[in-house]
Amino acid sequence: MISVSKKILSVAAKSMAAASLILVAAAPAEAQRQHHPQRETNANRKARIARTIDETYGHRWEAAGGGGYLRFRSGQYLQKNNEVSFFGTARYSLSPNLGILGEVSGYFGNAKIGTNPYLNQFGKPFNPQISQYTFTAGPSYHVLKREKYAVTPYVTGGVAMGKFDSGSHGFTSSDLGLWQDGWGHGVVTAGVNLDYNFYPNFALRVTPKFVGTLFDNTVQTNRGFDLGLVYRFGKTK
Repeated sequence: MISVSKKILSVAAKSMAAASLILVAAAPAEAQRQHHPQRETNANRKARIARTIDETYGHRWEAAGGGGYLRFRSGQYLQKNNEVSFFGTARYSLSPNLGILGEVSGYFGNAKIGTNPYLNQFGKPFNPQISQYTFTAGPSYHVLKREKYAVTPYVTGGVAMGKFDSGSHGFTSSDLGLWQDGWGHGVVTAGVNLDYNFYPNFALRVTPKFVGTLFDNTVQTNRGFDLGLVYRFGKTK
């Protein structure tokens, strides 16, 4: 009876030792499996990206706003001056790629009136403050749509208002060689919206742009850029 018990204990001890060896051998493999989770297959990755693109550019509405810079000629014989700007846009999608864009912009700077006879006011030279406001609308089209970025050119047309008398110390804009003050001037804008998507409905936008103004029935070619944020909402389907 005692010998049988000893044999049972011996077999049990050997079994426990074998089980311990198996666990020790399996532990590194299990740890390695947990450390390197199953990789996403190429097909799954492509399907996920396609879903994100559909979600990103499937929004009906897009609103954007921010600031920028414009190089502007404030008079027929004056040097161009620097202007800071703001912009606000809204885009309505007519199809997956084509949309209608509306834009409101404002530009603010100081005109360079050079050697104008009115340069000195109270014994000090001055560069009068000027501003312009544009209200335009036109088509925009996605030429490139990716998960993280998009390229969307646009062209808009509308009207502009120039405020060239407000900082002229009582002189008229014509006295200083500036464009005529007031409403009703034409404007054409063109640009390329370059978007970097943080989320399907939220992006950073940089826009190199051209602003063609028609003050005093002459064409001014002005160039600059916008920088702002984009929010997308609503669904086309």
